[in-house]
Amino acid sequence: MNKQQKLEIIENLTSEFKDSQAIVVCGYNGVTHKELESLRIDARANGTKVQVAKNTLVTVAVKNAELGDVALTGTNIFLWSEDQISACKVADKFASANKDKFEIKSGIIEGEIADLATVNAFAKLPSRDELLGMLAATWMAPLTNFTIGLDALRKKKEEEAA
Repeated sequence: MNKQQKLEIIENLTSEFKDSQAIVVCGYNGVTHKELESLRIDARANGTKVQVAKNTLVTVAVKNAELGDVALTGTNIFLWSEDQISACKVADKFASANKDKFEIKSGIIEGEIADLATVNAFAKLPSRDELLGMLAATWMAPLTNFTIGLDALRKKKEEEAA
């Protein structure tokens, strides 16, 4: 890889990392190409991006994106997304399916370095769509109960009239 290619990768990763709310660093020793492809497909479906890059290039990109200092060792794959939860969920799901070969090492969530426990905690949170559904159900509950009560009153009045 020549210097120009390295600079392009750093620029691309820097712009991607600036726009992301979560970056998850994972080790993938022993994961097959087919398994990595399934990770990429799942990530794409959840709005998460995945890339394998040299640790030195990613370290420079993280510094350029002003996200702090990360210490990267070993072979790593990086997942990032525009929200805090998607990348964590994708990594956690894949790590659960491939316990012996894939591990979550650390991450950067909202510009702060996060450990494994933090990444796992974010993975357990409901997604934005699930939260919106819960909120809508909460807002609709009084209206639903009111209509059920009106229907019961209508039936009672019909029975009394008959």
